[in-house]
Amino acid sequence: MSVEARSGMNPVNQNIRLAADSGTAEGVLELPAPFQLFHGGALQPAQLAWRLVGDARLPLVVALGGISAHRRVFDEATPTAGWWHEVVGPGRALDTSRCRVLGFDYLGGSGESTRPASGVMPPCLSSYDQAEALRLLLDHLGIARLSAIVGASYGGMVALALGERYPERVDRLIVISAADRSHPMATAWRCVQRRTVRFGMQVGQPAAGLELARALAMATYRSAEEFAARFADAPRQVDGQFVFPVEEYLFARGRDYAGKYQPEAFLCLSQSIDLHRVDASRINVPTSVVAVREDQLVPIEDMRALVARLPSARLHEISSPHGHDAFLKEAGQLRPIFACVYGDC
Repeated sequence: MSVEARSGMNPVNQNIRLAADSGTAEGVLELPAPFQLFHGGALQPAQLAWRLVGDARLPLVVALGGISAHRRVFDEATPTAGWWHEVVGPGRALDTSRCRVLGFDYLGGSGESTRPASGVMPPCLSSYDQAEALRLLLDHLGIARLSAIVGASYGGMVALALGERYPERVDRLIVISAADRSHPMATAWRCVQRRTVRFGMQVGQPAAGLELARALAMATYRSAEEFAARFADAPRQVDGQFVFPVEEYLFARGRDYAGKYQPEAFLCLSQSIDLHRVDASRINVPTSVVAVREDQLVPIEDMRALVARLPSARLHEISSPHGHDAFLKEAGQLRPIFACVYGDC
């Protein structure tokens, strides 16, 4: 039986690449086979693509973002290539002149780690599975302990999962817009998105289904205040139909996303968000929790409840018109919180 038939995932082969002069190393780690999954089943084989940047003498930070994030957290040569380029880099909020940064492509995503096979419904992945893959990567790289994991959105869920399972591997967690479980309203939105993608796949238009799902998702990432400020203009008439400014924005973002990401990967990691549940009372790692008051997906009440359950946590509440996407935009507000990475808190 083929690998795809057993696991619904495709392996990716790639050699390790080293650039010692730039302090950058990247490659693909072959994980032990079979890689057992938290919700049952296994990946066989399984691989994890990673990228490490910075001076080995500096504190090491793992930086993880939403389900669209990847191992290229920042890139000095091509700044916009990094998914967190507005926040991470030399002199930025997470200052790479004071720390080195490790990123990886999520299992089940659209990157170069093991990913879903085209047209095959992927297996159920947990944030615990991503945390286990990260532990194995640290072992492979000879890293006994991290200075911090800075995780936002899905990345914050993975940070919490590793903090529960392997507290000895990290000094501090910084968790942004991620709780110990998903809110049912956020799950409701994502269920509709996944159903839309599956419908597109069933009728032979997977990219169109993903475009629609992403358009709906974009409406949940930002705040009502931002939409009111940006999209209050009157609609245009196009071919006898009214087209609203916000409509043009949402579907432009949807088309862009559908051109870059696999529908199956979206299904896999979207579901992983909603399956996420950790026992916060067992996470003894000191944790800085960043909550955004305007976040529709992770309500402020859920973040306050998370802090109440964590044995050692501090809550930072910020406001941003960017809502759930504040972690991508609010470098100024994040800078003092990230100072803990260098021991300045």
